[in-house]
Amino acid sequence: QVQLVESGGGLVQAGGSLRLSCTASGSLFSINVMGWYRQVSGKQRELVADISSAGRTNYADSVKGRFTISTDNAKNTVYLQMNSLKPEDTAVYYCKTVLKWRLISGEYDYWGQGTQVTVSS
Repeated sequence: QVQLVESGGGLVQAGGSLRLSCTASGSLFSINVMGWYRQVSGKQRELVADISSAGRTNYADSVKGRFTISTDNAKNTVYLQMNSLKPEDTAVYYCKTVLKWRLISGEYDYWGQGTQVTVSS
C-alpha cells in the first residue's frame, strides 16, 4: 500500500506565498507522475500542475508564472511553490501520484487527503 501525506496549507493574504509538500510512503513501486489538483466546494476537481518522472511539467493556465512544481525523487516527494496567491486560488489542494508496482502490471492512481489553502483579499 502507498500513503500520500500532504502538508503546507494554510491561510495567507493575497500576494503571499505558500509551499505545499506531499510524500509518498511505501515500497516496491516506481512513480511515473506526481501532481497537485484543487477543488472548490460544488465544483469539479481540477489539475493545478503535474510533473513526470522525466521532469516534464504541466500547469493550468491560471497558475502559470505563479506556481512551480518540483520533486525530490529520492524522497518520493513533490512540492508546489505558490507565489502571488489570489483569492481565487482558495481551495482544497490534493496530491496525486500515478505509479507502477514492481510485481503488478499497469498504472495506479493514489490521492492524498487534501490540504486547505485560503487566500484572503
